[in-house]
Amino acid sequence: MAATTMDPDVRSPFAAPRLTDKHGRAITDLRVSVTDRCNYKCVYCRTGTEGAQYSELPIADYLRMVRVFVSLGIEKIRLTGGEPLLRKGLIEMIAALAEMRTAFAADGTRLSPGMGQPLDIALTTNGHLLEGLAQPLKGAGLDRITVSMDAIDREKFSRITRVPDSFGRVLAGVRSAKRVGLNPVKINCVLLRGFNEDQIVEFAKFSREEGVIVRFIEFMPLEEDRVWTPEVVVRLEEILAALNTFQPVVPLAPNIASETALRYTFQDGLGEIGIIAPVSHPFCGHCSRVRLTSDGKLRTCLFSQSDHDLYGVLRRGGDDADLAEFIRRTVDRKEARHHIGEPDFLKPSRSMVHIGG
Repeated sequence: MAATTMDPDVRSPFAAPRLTDKHGRAITDLRVSVTDRCNYKCVYCRTGTEGAQYSELPIADYLRMVRVFVSLGIEKIRLTGGEPLLRKGLIEMIAALAEMRTAFAADGTRLSPGMGQPLDIALTTNGHLLEGLAQPLKGAGLDRITVSMDAIDREKFSRITRVPDSFGRVLAGVRSAKRVGLNPVKINCVLLRGFNEDQIVEFAKFSREEGVIVRFIEFMPLEEDRVWTPEVVVRLEEILAALNTFQPVVPLAPNIASETALRYTFQDGLGEIGIIAPVSHPFCGHCSRVRLTSDGKLRTCLFSQSDHDLYGVLRRGGDDADLAEFIRRTVDRKEARHHIGEPDFLKPSRSMVHIGG
């Protein structure tokens, strides 16, 4: 009998087998950069914006590619940039993504987000524009939000972002996100020695006072200036030692096996800290993510030396089956691990702002 939209158990023709790489890792997370424009010039990211050439695709084209990823079993979509809140049409894009939770393919077969799991839609932002957009984002269907915030001290915050008088706006955005229910709100702090390692305890207090999850991230060699050295990295053990001077930390179990952050709370159970330590404690063995850049390139690792032009397949008239086959072939070749700190390590061919955070 022909499939109809009334049959909830019918899957897309691309839904099986599940998207995996040659190392047996299930690929369930997709990060989509919707712009490489940004209103910050963070010291660990980019040199500046003068003369920069930006890449953005039509929203409809991102949605077309994402739809195929969802049909292949992607469970989580995270929108990034650059700064995604700068992107015109973002709210409409989120609404369209939310519709994929119950969408039907053109031939009448139901897409199967995450092979039966609800499709999770998240966004990472610097928070500068968040206060007024939190409610529209939530209303469109956004589930969760992460705010990049690298200092509690206003002067240090301005020094890192190279944007004056933004800290108050970001704080207001965090509180607005909490108020409208974009929970759990997560705060990402990239630690750089000589800039903000003295903010660790202040962020611990912030987590407890504001009811947010703070995640410290080891500085990775992804900046435009190419100034990364191992000595600049504030490593996991040092972060834990600083936290313990405030109050003893207690490990928490991971939410899922592929979680990138090691989770902790404090002895009294108040507050949550995550530590993402790709330099000192790589988690490549259970990596579940791939990235789609703002110009439509598929990247299988942050530290890949090459891009894979998925958008080129679409532009040349490829149908959904062609896109799905290209994705499968590319993901199958996903790297086993990165090589940070090893003698033969090469920095990636593009910096973070062009890859998508």
